Amino acid sequence: MKNLQEKRNLLAGKTLAELEAIVTGRGWPRYTARQIAEWLYRQRACTIDQMTNISKSLRQELAENFVTGRSHPVNAEKSSDGTVKYLFATLDGGYVETVYIPEGNRHTLCVSSQAGCRMGCAFCMTARQGLHGQLSAGEILNQIISIPETELLTNIVYMGMGEPLDNLDAVLNSLEILSDDYGPGMSPRRITVSTIGILPAMQEFLERSRCHLAVSLHSPFPEERKRLVPAEKLNPLNEIIKTIRRFPMEKQRRISFEYIVFKDLNHSQKHVNALARLLQGIRCRINLIRFHPIPGSPLKAPEEENLYSFREAIENKGLITTIRKSRGLDIQAACGLLATKF
Repeated sequence: MKNLQEKRNLLAGKTLAELEAIVTGRGWPRYTARQIAEWLYRQRACTIDQMTNISKSLRQELAENFVTGRSHPVNAEKSSDGTVKYLFATLDGGYVETVYIPEGNRHTLCVSSQAGCRMGCAFCMTARQGLHGQLSAGEILNQIISIPETELLTNIVYMGMGEPLDNLDAVLNSLEILSDDYGPGMSPRRITVSTIGILPAMQEFLERSRCHLAVSLHSPFPEERKRLVPAEKLNPLNEIIKTIRRFPMEKQRRISFEYIVFKDLNHSQKHVNALARLLQGIRCRINLIRFHPIPGSPLKAPEEENLYSFREAIENKGLITTIRKSRGLDIQAACGLLATKF
C-alpha cells in the first residue's frame, strides 16, 4: 500500500491538467499549476521548497501532501565508447535501466516503461524477469531529467525495459509532458516509441500522439515470428500492418521496423521477398540489429557478411534499410542484463 500511496502523491508525471485539478481543488490560483510544472520539468526541482516563486505557505501545504518524485540512479556503468547504462530503483522495489548513447551531435536516451515485461520474447533478457510493475509517468520522466547528461539530449527512444504500449496511459502522459511547452518542449520528431504491436493500444497511440513509431518485426512469417515474439498469437502481424496502413503517415511521423537478425534463422532471400510484399507502399525504414547473445539462449549472432548481404538484398527491393551500430558491448549490452543482475 505504501508504494501505491507514494505513486499517487508524486508530482512528477502529472500533466498540466492534472496539476490544475490539484491546485484549483485546494482553492489556489490556477497559474500555480504551470509554476509547479515548470519547476518539475524545466527547472528539474528536487524538492518543493526549491519552487521559490510559489508562496511559502502554499509550498508548505504542497510538501505536506506531495513529493516531487525525483530520484537519482543507484548505479551507472560507462562503456569505452561513451555509452552509459544507468540503473534506477522503482517504487515497487524493482530496477529499470536507462541508456545514454552519445554519437557526434546526437545524444540519445533509451528509457524503460515497465519493470520487467510480460511479452516473453525469446531474445530478450528482460522477458525472463516477468512483469514486476508498471512505471508511472513520473518514473518514466525521472529517467530523463535525473541523469547528468539531460541538458545534452537530442532524442528519446522508448526502447528500454518493458513494452510501452502495455503501459499506454503512463507512456502517453509522459509523451505529452515531454513535448509540451510547460515541459521540456521536445519535438515529437525526436521521440520514438517501440512496440511489438499491441492492439488496440497501437491504434490509440497513432491517434493521440505525433511521435515516431517503431515496430519490432523480426520475421515477416507469422509462425516464425510467434516463436520469437509469443504476443504474435494475440496481435497478428497482418492486423498490425493493417492498422498502420489505416493511418496515412504525415511528414512529421516516421514508421520504423526493428529487425533483430539471428544466425541462420531470419535473413534468407525468402525473408527478403516476404518483407517486400508485407511492407509494400508503407513509407518506412527497416533497422537491422545484430543479436547480442544472452545467457542460456540457443540464438546466435549473425556473421557480419550475412548481415550486410541481407541489408543489400532488402535495399534492392526499394526499402530503406540501415544496420544499427552496436554500442556498450562492455557494459552488459543486452537490455535487462544489469537489472537482472541487481
